[in-house]
Amino acid sequence: MIQSLPTFLVLLAGIASLPIFAVAGPPRNFSGLCEAVNSRLPGRVSYPGSPAYNASQSAYYTAEEREIEPRCVFRPQSASEVSQIIQLVSKSRGDLAIRGGGHMLWPGAANLDGGLIVDMRSLNSINLSEDKKTVSVGGGTLWVDLYPKLTPHNLTVSGARVPGIAVGGYLLGCGVSFFARSHGWSCDHVRGYEVVLSDGRIVYASSDSYRDLWLALKGGLNNFGIVTRFDIETIPQDGMWGGQAAFTYTESAIAAQAAAFSKYMGANNTDRDAMTGLLFNFQNPGKQFSIVNTLFYTKPVADPPVFKDFLATPGQIVNQFSITTMEKVVALLGQLLPKSVDRSFQLVYSFRNSHPSLYRDLVHIFGNHTATIADVENLAIQFFIQPHPISNGTNSLGLDPKITDYVMATVTAVYTNERRNGRKVRLAIRNMVDGQEKMLRKKGIYLPFKYVNYADESQEAIASYGDEVVGRLRRVSRKFDVGQVFQRRVPGGFKLW
Repeated sequence: MIQSLPTFLVLLAGIASLPIFAVAGPPRNFSGLCEAVNSRLPGRVSYPGSPAYNASQSAYYTAEEREIEPRCVFRPQSASEVSQIIQLVSKSRGDLAIRGGGHMLWPGAANLDGGLIVDMRSLNSINLSEDKKTVSVGGGTLWVDLYPKLTPHNLTVSGARVPGIAVGGYLLGCGVSFFARSHGWSCDHVRGYEVVLSDGRIVYASSDSYRDLWLALKGGLNNFGIVTRFDIETIPQDGMWGGQAAFTYTESAIAAQAAAFSKYMGANNTDRDAMTGLLFNFQNPGKQFSIVNTLFYTKPVADPPVFKDFLATPGQIVNQFSITTMEKVVALLGQLLPKSVDRSFQLVYSFRNSHPSLYRDLVHIFGNHTATIADVENLAIQFFIQPHPISNGTNSLGLDPKITDYVMATVTAVYTNERRNGRKVRLAIRNMVDGQEKMLRKKGIYLPFKYVNYADESQEAIASYGDEVVGRLRRVSRKFDVGQVFQRRVPGGFKLW
């Protein structure tokens, strides 16, 4: 049983990276967009059967994304090349998808059947400023490649917690990191964006120039342009503590975990260097339930007192913690993360902290609905509870800044054989989440906010930011997306209309 726990550890903690959206469907590629791009930039376009095309396709995290068949893959080397392609797109009738790490779960999130894929991963430059306060990062850079460049300087950044995640989609969705409680959303610390607009212009959006665009990109996804560079604030760090603990799945353990998390999220806890996650897991074969804690402290302090109640839970069967570095923590989690999965379905919701009995009730709903599909072969389900980042307000998520008791929950199912199991698994997960949300609404603590980097395509995540924010995002879109290229030519996903 214990050997299977790390898979659960990472499923929710790491799939937190949102590729830039495009939905699978018949593209309008009548004018030969791929051929036009290949003619303009020879050697940058790959076609089905070529090693470069196959490498791009095989790098998607889910089989549902890998099974989509684009007409071609374009890997730009510079913002100028992205600009040239966007100008071609504006003059053609072809559709495209834009991908970074390709870790989003649902089909069509960053792939497009018959379309052109802009694979951003060659835009992977990393340049630390002279004063070491900012690092400039190419839009396709993987976080796992960035951290080792900063460690020798005793620096890090607020970024993804597992390998395979690219900076682009993660930051455009805002991002939850180990620093969530001390530094807020990762996007709160992006000083500037180099953006290619729909007319081919390359602009720099910051708090001083194109401020409306700068703010819109903090949670507004790919609705305004293609970001080719992010300038990110660095964070001093000379080490951190973290790891995982696992417990037997008993009522006493559930009660202890519920009490520990409720207390951790309470007003009396002012230790913002601590970030935790509660994972309630089920896995078949074996029909086994388990409980896992992911506990991280962003300073090199062993056994921080803030985690005492979590680790006092009865029935502990795993205890793996150490003082280490950000890059080593992420690399370790990468060793535990499955390289890919077959079918997956995930839903997210938010609420305000409450009494421990609330968390016990949420776990019981998880267990009851899981039991209805426990016989499904190769099934893994995870109910993951973690704190919201404490926002500083410089984003477009529509959340009140400085609030410390917002909680985020996700339910993720991984399974095989879509034809046999897909409908029953998805229905059970929807019923589970519906039951949990109904209880939260009844108690008056439900939040409509849906975090885009964890949301399913059915959840209307941008609409959950609220009418005022959506209205502002639409105004920015009209201003910068000439011809609404990023609304109409990058189809599907979380759009503004």
